[in-house]
Amino acid sequence: MARRNRDAASIDASCCNGRKSARAILVVGGALGVGTLLANRSRRREQELIRTSRAHRTAQLASMGARTGANLATMKAKSVFASDERKEELRAEFELQSAEQVAEALGNMRGAMMKLGQMASYLDQGLPEPVRNALAQLQSDAPPMSFELARGVVESELGKPLSELFSSFEETPLAAASIGQVHRAVALDGRDVAVKVQYPGVGDAVAADLENSDLLFQMVGMLFPGLDPKPLVEEIRDRVTEELDYRLEASNQRIFADAYRGHPYIHVPDVIDQLSAGRVLTTELAQGSKFAEVLEWSQEERNLAAETLYRFAFGSIYQLHIFNGDPHPGNYLFRPGGQITFLDFGLCKHFEADEIKTFEDMIVAMVIDKDYARYRSLVEKIGVLGSGVKVDDEAIKDYFGHFYEFVHEDKEMEMTPEYASESVRRFFDLSSPHAEIMKSANLPAFMVIIQRINLGLFALFGDLHARGNWRRIAEELWPFTNGAPSTPMGEEIAKWRTTQPA
Repeated sequence: MARRNRDAASIDASCCNGRKSARAILVVGGALGVGTLLANRSRRREQELIRTSRAHRTAQLASMGARTGANLATMKAKSVFASDERKEELRAEFELQSAEQVAEALGNMRGAMMKLGQMASYLDQGLPEPVRNALAQLQSDAPPMSFELARGVVESELGKPLSELFSSFEETPLAAASIGQVHRAVALDGRDVAVKVQYPGVGDAVAADLENSDLLFQMVGMLFPGLDPKPLVEEIRDRVTEELDYRLEASNQRIFADAYRGHPYIHVPDVIDQLSAGRVLTTELAQGSKFAEVLEWSQEERNLAAETLYRFAFGSIYQLHIFNGDPHPGNYLFRPGGQITFLDFGLCKHFEADEIKTFEDMIVAMVIDKDYARYRSLVEKIGVLGSGVKVDDEAIKDYFGHFYEFVHEDKEMEMTPEYASESVRRFFDLSSPHAEIMKSANLPAFMVIIQRINLGLFALFGDLHARGNWRRIAEELWPFTNGAPSTPMGEEIAKWRTTQPA
């Protein structure tokens, strides 16, 4: 079984307040604990098949909630006559036990709910540390399916026996995630390749999850209090459904690979078309260090890694009009000097020109012109803020300005865990001074996935304690500023661009 990455990034725990409570466990256990609960770890072949019926998967929600509820009842009973010290020990045991149950259920169930569990792993507000650590396991690896099942999918999709497709194919997967797992192999022409294989039945399981609108509304309502769940659910449904079609993922990956071909810092593996299909995706094998290793590198190397991540995320939005919406550590392979290989292009958002123009107008109003009344009118127009909110423009600046703080001034700034945690709180903490705005704020569907920058990418930057003049780098990427290269990396990229076709 592939080793789960317990070192995957999660938002800093230091900003979690005293609400590390049983309520948070029950929210995660009840809202996200949908899964195939396996009778034993040996898992017979028939147990490996994903339970796909809506009724069964909904029943598992109740089961998970019942299990965490039973844990809570036991803890409370034992605490009645216990000392304060013993009560604290019992509370910690309860959190750990419930967190492990949630992670096991999510890890085994596959599909849309596990994907949402991965998204939730970036959130620290109100989540006890054992929960965050347990969910962090989902950011990289999940329990794999058997080699026999993987072989069956490959041979069915590609129409030939495995021996006629590859000169070798490793039985143990390199990684396993919410929808599929990756095997290392060697193509007949001698190239080392990575073969992503979709779990049998995961499409039906995802369909069952996504058809259960009541369950999704409940989950989103718990994770995003104060927001209208409808556009979020619609966007999640669209994006997760797209992930099931590896042909679409291959198309996304080709766009990125072509756009960054020969780039001095950004590398995207090429797709091997003849070995890819709807449920099998074969690409060049990439090598590099995992995020946990990067955290042990020098601060200079961590700064370079963050700069490349920043340039890839925002450069792709403004230059390609695409955002790769899955910024978690398992999708990156690092090399010294700021070079990064980017993996997994299943969750991509393609933006229309008018949507990009909206982002640009918001930046100009908030950052360049500091015209907060104009910014307010923009966010009201697109539905981010209700028009009837009784707060002044200064309050609008204080709330929304946080998300632009790192580019507000032309100076070096450190991305801290506290900054990332504050970003999360501004989505979720209705007890904050900004509660009036938060209760009226919403996310249009086209902005849902891009918020992964605030919830995921900046969390990684916080773990890296990355320093840089983000304003100057941003001006290199913004179409309306056309800034000169501001770093040695920027200068190398500018040279590379001169070699690219017009």
